[in-house]
Amino acid sequence: MERFFRFREKETNLRTEILAGITTFLTMVYIVVVNPAILKDAGMDFGAVFVATVLASVLSTLIMGLFANYPIAIAPGMGLNAYFAYSVVGQGQIGWEAALGAVFVAGLIFLALSVTSFREKLIQAIPSSLKFGITAGIGLFIAFIGLKSAGIIVGNEENLVGLGDFHDPVTILSLSGLFITLILMTLGVPGALFVGMVLTAILAGVFGLLEMPDQWVTLPPSMAPTFGTAVVSIPQMFEHGLYAVVFAFLLVTLFDTTGTMIGVAEQAGLMKNGTFPRMKPALLADAVGMSAGAVMGTSPTSAYVESSTGVATGGRTGMTAVVVSLLMLGTLFFEPVVSLIANLPAITAPVLIIVGSLMMGGLAEVRWGDFDEAFPAFIVMLSMPLTSSIATGIAFGFITYPLMKVMRGRFREVHPLLYLFMVLFILQLVFLPES
Repeated sequence: MERFFRFREKETNLRTEILAGITTFLTMVYIVVVNPAILKDAGMDFGAVFVATVLASVLSTLIMGLFANYPIAIAPGMGLNAYFAYSVVGQGQIGWEAALGAVFVAGLIFLALSVTSFREKLIQAIPSSLKFGITAGIGLFIAFIGLKSAGIIVGNEENLVGLGDFHDPVTILSLSGLFITLILMTLGVPGALFVGMVLTAILAGVFGLLEMPDQWVTLPPSMAPTFGTAVVSIPQMFEHGLYAVVFAFLLVTLFDTTGTMIGVAEQAGLMKNGTFPRMKPALLADAVGMSAGAVMGTSPTSAYVESSTGVATGGRTGMTAVVVSLLMLGTLFFEPVVSLIANLPAITAPVLIIVGSLMMGGLAEVRWGDFDEAFPAFIVMLSMPLTSSIATGIAFGFITYPLMKVMRGRFREVHPLLYLFMVLFILQLVFLPES
């Protein structure tokens, strides 16, 4: 094992790697509750999505650990799951089956890009301001969903949104859970998001908002309600013209995964002369997870920035990822508990709000003094939550950025691919708007 993971070369040992894996697991295990809770709102079977979430995470993280030898965990990404449920499915006449077909197609394209040099060209073509704007927009989008599900904000005919009823027990519990989790985050408690959910659930039980399950441990639910649907639903995806949706899934997963991997690798001191060794198997891990996850019945996977907590604990090799996978696999037998927690929005809403805030950090890197850099980032960030569509936000950014550069005589700063995307997005918005 030491020779396989090269512990000595990475200046680590088995004990440190196990501890790092446990730390990473605790910081990201909230996804096995939150992801099925979100996709359930799209009409999907909770138990099937729960199993698909776990298995997609286990498969992709194992590939990352065993073949790329990186301490990076992969699971269904926050933001894209909300986009899947509340925008692609929730706002149109599109079923979750067609949306899963779009995820599967995006996964196959990602898989193809992961073995070609076009992947790097695509990432390099997208300016940093748009990347940061997209990430921040997704953060606002999921935070907005968290605030709505908590009852902190509600629909309002005059202003579209308004303040909720702070006498409502669920809203009070949501606020309590939010403050509890914020305190844990501020104190640097490992696994603060997960611990916050557990404490909020206990609080809900004390005040009679949550009943204890009859069984704590059971065999995993069946994946029959979702397994294979993505493949047979590909024709529906084309029928609904979900091309912008496929591009949104692909683009966000591509640069989000790449950015996270590079960031974690830099933190761990695994970068060599500014390059990312073994990038191909690392990206393949996520691409396989995304495609297989769609077949099983879950939204796109992504590398988790929470992996940095394991690196901070000393994780340097793929053994950390293997430990995360094994612990994730163990959650399969606790579906009754997961289901109970997920059925009360007050427990999961604080996670959405806080994760949303964590995704805003990149805005500090936007050159706000350059209007042709700032406005595209701004319009992307603003339009995602207001239109409930990540694809629309990306389209607005990819249209305004090259146009503004041309108007300032800086057209040479724009990669040719961006001009192509600008034309495609204009055509898409005019002739193929999201249903």
